[in-house]
Amino acid sequence: MSTTALPRRAGFRRNITAESTPSTTANSVASTPDESPTGSASSTSLSSLGSVEESDKVPEQMLFDSYGNEFKMPDYTIKDIRDAIPKHCFERSAIRGLGYVARDLASLAGVFYVFNAYCTPEYVPSYALRATLWAGYTMIQGIFGTGLWVLAHECGHQSFSPSKTLNDSVGWFCHSFLLVPYFSWKISHGKHHKATGNLERDMVFVPRTREEHATLKGYVLHEMHELFEETPIFTAGNLLAQQLFGWPMYIFANISGHNNHIKQPEGKGVGKKNGNFSVNHLSTSSPLYERKDEHLILLSDLGLLITLSILTMVGRAYGFNAVLVWYIIPYFWVHHWLVAITYLQHTDPSLPHYTGETWNFARGAAATIDREFGFIGRQLFHGIIETHVLHHYVSHYRADVEGGSIGFLKSMYKSARWCQWVEPNEGAKGDAANVMFYRNRNGFGMPPAKLSATKSRNGMTLEYEGDSE
Repeated sequence: MSTTALPRRAGFRRNITAESTPSTTANSVASTPDESPTGSASSTSLSSLGSVEESDKVPEQMLFDSYGNEFKMPDYTIKDIRDAIPKHCFERSAIRGLGYVARDLASLAGVFYVFNAYCTPEYVPSYALRATLWAGYTMIQGIFGTGLWVLAHECGHQSFSPSKTLNDSVGWFCHSFLLVPYFSWKISHGKHHKATGNLERDMVFVPRTREEHATLKGYVLHEMHELFEETPIFTAGNLLAQQLFGWPMYIFANISGHNNHIKQPEGKGVGKKNGNFSVNHLSTSSPLYERKDEHLILLSDLGLLITLSILTMVGRAYGFNAVLVWYIIPYFWVHHWLVAITYLQHTDPSLPHYTGETWNFARGAAATIDREFGFIGRQLFHGIIETHVLHHYVSHYRADVEGGSIGFLKSMYKSARWCQWVEPNEGAKGDAANVMFYRNRNGFGMPPAKLSATKSRNGMTLEYEGDSE
């Protein structure tokens, strides 16, 4: 690993350790995972394709991420990466996968037995101590439940075993147990992988553009570079709401997913927008799905109904408080970890986002980041935090491992303060104008661009003060 000091604002603190992408030949980029590159006139700029006279080349524009470090768009294909990975790394084992499922289920059952057998008035007379121990129980079960969630996620990717039937059966069981609509989520998550980093098509944690953020907050667009700092308590409150309600709002209203449903090829998206529950992961009429998948959406809903029926019966037998402690609070802990993991995989001051004109599969898949969460991340969460970039099969590598597990938790607040909207670099032209980086009103990193007061969106391209042709 190597770190390089690059231009930045006073007070910058860089937490990213970056490994350079291996040098490549002069290629243009492919828009599909396995498409071979074609000849290009430049090994560093992708703005021109094929043979170009020296005098006709477009000068390469330097781009800078939110830290102020230079950013270069990836210039390789996913096939280049896959060809470099040893074949044994793609081997899947049903026995090993089922072993992990058995381990996580045994951990959940074991903790449940120990607490119900021994964390009782007979063994722990102090109510305060007993309440504290049961609070710890909900956290522990939330961790083990998240591990089971991750295994079902691998089933959805067909990386759990060589058998699609086994993968989908195990995934449906595990996710239904955790009140996740397995097939519904599997389909939308697959679309996320096909459009990662695409502001118009990505399915999760799509950042707001400068215009969208200004509209939502009631800001004047051209004055955003002059806004006062957001209070830390306000940031913390937004973060708490995200951790508590982010997952259910995603399932029920597609919050944080793209909002271009009018482009749904079968016409399901006409008049539908995120946030009004017409776009969700539960209905066959949702524009997130095609008609050929509607039976899978119903099968996902069936899994949820079975789990809810079982919980209802348990509640009638043992009371609501028992279900609250045994299942509901651990369920929200699973939500917390799921949202935290996904948020921090795709939200960081070093990460770019692209408009449709400049996005391609390799660039988007590289717009992710690994982090470190110690034993819990590598063992109990099955490495999903530490190996997410590889999960997208790219080597344009980013990792923020500073501080280990504590650093991971701190990154949630840091990303919330640094990453409020995305916009292009000031003065960017051509392809470079379609690469968006995070900005904020809190004085961290690169400042928001200054816009002319006479300009408005209205379908026009926004221009920055000082632009000249």
